[in-house]
Amino acid sequence: MNIYLQAGGDIFTSGFFMLAMLAVIVFTMIIPQRRRSKQQKNFMEGLTKGQRVVTASGILGIVDKVEDKIVTINVGNKTYIQVTKNAISQELTNAIYPPKTEG
Repeated sequence: MNIYLQAGGDIFTSGFFMLAMLAVIVFTMIIPQRRRSKQQKNFMEGLTKGQRVVTASGILGIVDKVEDKIVTINVGNKTYIQVTKNAISQELTNAIYPPKTEG
C-alpha cells in the first residue's frame, strides 16, 4: 500500500513541477515578447516625417513620407527608397539614434 501512495505523490509533484515550468516560460518569454510587439506596433504607427530611422536590413535614413503601409525614406543626396512600415526596426533605431531624455 505504501508503494501506491508514493506513486500518487510523484504524480502530484511532477504535475506541479510541469506547471511551475510553464509559468516560468510564460513570464520569461511570452509576456516580454508581447510587450516588445506592442511597442514596435506603436512605433510604426507613430512614424512622422523627419524622423531618423533604421530598417531591419540596416539602411539609415530620414522619413520623407508615410502612407498606409509604405514609408518613403531619404537615404541621402535626394535618393529615396520605399519600404514597408514593418521593415523599420525600433530596436535598431533606438540603438543608433538614442531617444532624447529629459533632464
